[in-house]
Amino acid sequence: MAETGCGDHVGPDGVGMTVLAWLRKRRPELSWSGCRRLLASRQVRVNGTVEVHEARRLKLTDVVSCDDVPTAPPRPKLIRIVHCDDDLVVVEKPTDLVTTRRPEEQHWPAAKKRLAPTLDELVAEAIADRRTTSRPRQRTARSSPPLFRVQRLDRQTSGLVVFARTDEAAKGLIRQFQEHTVERTYLAVVRGCPESQTISIPLVRDRGDGLRGPSRDGRGGQPAVTHVRRLATADGLSLVECRLETGRTHQIRIHLCELGTPVCGEPVYRHRLGETASPDTSGAPRLALHAARLGFRHPRTGERLTFTSPWPDDLAAWIKRTCPALLHSSHLGPRDERRHV
Repeated sequence: MAETGCGDHVGPDGVGMTVLAWLRKRRPELSWSGCRRLLASRQVRVNGTVEVHEARRLKLTDVVSCDDVPTAPPRPKLIRIVHCDDDLVVVEKPTDLVTTRRPEEQHWPAAKKRLAPTLDELVAEAIADRRTTSRPRQRTARSSPPLFRVQRLDRQTSGLVVFARTDEAAKGLIRQFQEHTVERTYLAVVRGCPESQTISIPLVRDRGDGLRGPSRDGRGGQPAVTHVRRLATADGLSLVECRLETGRTHQIRIHLCELGTPVCGEPVYRHRLGETASPDTSGAPRLALHAARLGFRHPRTGERLTFTSPWPDDLAAWIKRTCPALLHSSHLGPRDERRHV
């Protein structure tokens, strides 16, 4: 990804400014229309992810950059359907894709939504495409079946996600998440050598510098528990397995940062409050965090379903090139190959 010279950190004078106004200020040679064209062509990134919404308000420490060339929007064919039945669908989420659309984006016109599709929208299209292909005489027009969100992954995180396809299935899956009976295991490559341990650090929306994290006095916040197991260490990097007990926003990323071992490629949580971030020399192409295992009981049949997902190609190639010993230590079962509608 080649970037122009407009990439830098948002300082106090930029807090609350819209992305469009920031671009106009940093790129005075461009008109307002020229800045809008950059957004419409998906050349603007905030914290490493494409941003098309000109009215997004910037926060302290956000990093805004511009690509030299446009980036094509993701398409349904990029989504791998791992399992699909009448009640639910399990997919592998690519990086740089939000799970569902924010409420303030629901009113966007269709053309703008196509510039920044969400995972649930692409999955619905992928299911409809598969049905149209398999039953061309029965379905002459593509339709999108309803999907219900029961979990989410951070935009930069890749890996397994389940959606419900009926209201009853959604209720059953949500109940399992609330009762902490869903197995959610992630693989991460971090800087340093963390000890295997259980991290129990409550999280607040603003730890004091605009970022999520523990409060200054250690009191208050939502309970957050992550079980961390170090699998291997080599060349200053470690492969860790993280099992979620709770599912707070950015929980794994924050907890690993609080240990002093941030995730490689981490664009936001790079240092604890009051400390200075150390340079990330890992060369990671993006956030090295992947949802590798997902297990739950089928909400209708009660059957226990477990799915695994290996490292995606971009992270696997980086690990193989940088520290191959870590790749061989990624202890996962075989990829689940059930794909049916």
